[in-house]
Amino acid sequence: MSQEKPGQFPFTRGIYPEMYQQRLWTMRQYAGFTSAEESNARYKYLLKNGVNGLSVAFDLPTQIGYDSDHDMSLGEVGKVGVPISTLQNMETLFEGISLDQVSTSMTINATAPILLALYIATAEKQGVSAEKLRGTIQNDILKEYVARGTYIYPPSPSMRLVTDVFEFCASHVPKWNTISISGYHIREAGSTVEQELAFTFANGIAYVQAAIDKGLDPNQFGSRLSFFFNSHNGFLEEVAKFRAARKIWATIMKDRFGVSNEKALYCRFHVQTGGSTLTATQIDNNIVRTSIQALSAVLGGTQSLHTNSKDEALALPTNESARLALRTQQIIAHESGITQYPDPFGGSYVVEEMTDNLINDAMKIISEIDDLGGTVAAIEQGWIQNEITRSAYTYQKEIDSKARIIVGVNQFEEQDEFEPEILEIDSKKVESQIESVKSLKISRNNDQVSQRLSELKLAAQSAENVIPPIIDCVKNECTLGEIADTLRDVFGIH
Repeated sequence: MSQEKPGQFPFTRGIYPEMYQQRLWTMRQYAGFTSAEESNARYKYLLKNGVNGLSVAFDLPTQIGYDSDHDMSLGEVGKVGVPISTLQNMETLFEGISLDQVSTSMTINATAPILLALYIATAEKQGVSAEKLRGTIQNDILKEYVARGTYIYPPSPSMRLVTDVFEFCASHVPKWNTISISGYHIREAGSTVEQELAFTFANGIAYVQAAIDKGLDPNQFGSRLSFFFNSHNGFLEEVAKFRAARKIWATIMKDRFGVSNEKALYCRFHVQTGGSTLTATQIDNNIVRTSIQALSAVLGGTQSLHTNSKDEALALPTNESARLALRTQQIIAHESGITQYPDPFGGSYVVEEMTDNLINDAMKIISEIDDLGGTVAAIEQGWIQNEITRSAYTYQKEIDSKARIIVGVNQFEEQDEFEPEILEIDSKKVESQIESVKSLKISRNNDQVSQRLSELKLAAQSAENVIPPIIDCVKNECTLGEIADTLRDVFGIH
């Protein structure tokens, strides 16, 4: 058994010596509704109930750079998250919430620089400077090409936007996590646990190398990188995965990139329980699944956690189910006693062996990706996508043949006795959002808008960092879609 202690390189047993004895993980609940007003009300409700970090879900048009009034947005406004087209939308989203008092995570990738600019401008209007802002922007475009699909631009200019965020935040928003390198969606797409680790860290290697090529120092920007993992059904396997993740990343940063700053070696991560494990039948069973998954994340040493609500396989969660999901975390934190012991499963021969095997298997896959020329090349060749598809197919075959039992789905089935209450999309709120965007485009100073967009276009055509001109654009009432279109004109689409 390793004599490594929590807080010691390579941090298998935790990045801090005391782990949760001094400070619990950040409890987040991911939320975004049909309107900024509704979403704001949910955030205030969650904060009142003990959440200490907000997590914003954006609708599909916002994710792929279209305003709510665009033809491409038809039928999708406010469906899977909150629509944010304008600075006014962002101000409404955080009205009455002091942005120097909360940590905000934004799940946004292709349009990450624009949402960050909107957040900074909203904070300024509150009198909060960018230096005080705490939070995370997902900004992980590579996994979009393999697992989610909400990309806009080709890989090369997309990587430039990612590193522009790194560079800008290093000097202007120093407490901000500039990327959340995500294995979550890779696992949701059907990868194995080893692939989740390997593909996530291969993406991480690509981001670090791109930033170094831009002239940035990994000892500096490395401490603001964060990760986002799935917590799936295999309880011990997941505990081992989180332990393995820390060792793999610390070793990569030290050996591959020569990083000496200890904080830049930390694999700090957020965990969300497995959305794809939730079932639309017997939805109360999802509470049990989520509890087991949340426990594995805490036992594995997460820095931040979102617990899925029981009804998410059907619709956006109700207030009651979101509160129950949060209470799940609070009961683990305050009633289980496990927070008193850093890495409680350290030394278990099962977990130690699983940890070592996951490290070895993930590093082999990373070597294969290196042989293909790195992540971008592996994506362009379709190799990563094919590997995930193969794993997803194998998993589904196991369910279909009952080699893998899913309670209430392929065994222990029964007719649900009641129809659960689910949230419906309010079409009036959708119409109101669309009309507000149209109205702004008529009433604002459109000469000023054109001028700012022209300046952004020039910056994008040069090697200049595009974040300052994007901030100028949002402050002068340019919309998210107009900014994204300006960049489409320069970068093209993928």
